Amino acid sequence: MSEPKARDVLWEPVFDRNPVTLLILGICSALAVTTKLETAVAMSISVTAVMVGASAVLSLIRHHVPDTIRLFAQISIIATLVIVVDQVLQAFFWELSKQLSVFVSLIVTNCIVMGRTEGFALKHPPALSVADAVGNGIGYSLVLVAVAFVRELLGSGKLFGYPVFALQSEGGWYVPNGFMARAPAAFVLIALLIWALRSFKPEQTEGQTRG
Repeated sequence: MSEPKARDVLWEPVFDRNPVTLLILGICSALAVTTKLETAVAMSISVTAVMVGASAVLSLIRHHVPDTIRLFAQISIIATLVIVVDQVLQAFFWELSKQLSVFVSLIVTNCIVMGRTEGFALKHPPALSVADAVGNGIGYSLVLVAVAFVRELLGSGKLFGYPVFALQSEGGWYVPNGFMARAPAAFVLIALLIWALRSFKPEQTEGQTRG
């Protein structure tokens, strides 16, 4: 069976097989860290970095890992990379690290990371595995950043902490939408994004894919 093309592997997860909007993975972090663009970008970079590193390492050693310890090897490598990312955030971005709280550590159990290492990296060479990890990281990041953009803008009238709308409390016109600061807002926004993408690409809907 021929190897897939690197270009297809890289770009397919962005729109055609987005891990969040099509496969409905990584929802927990989308709820927790998307109140601000800053935390959404940091989580996106962290997940992508871990996924790229884990995919590269596991792809390199895939022929030398017995099936009996495959899952243990996966979790050990992913956990090690998560610890490195967490330590870097604590060392250089302390305030951001506090805002992300335990959600960086929970990257170990992120279904996107586990799924791509198990479903792709352990079956393909390093270059393709890294392309797949980058593509899925971009797809995941686009959703998080889009949701965070709307939540921070409507929830506080700011982006990256800088005022965009003149707040009524400061003599302006905008009254922040308190709902956007709550987790259900992320559910609603992701649902709207899924609806929009599946309306644009009807082949992604379950009924169409079966037919």
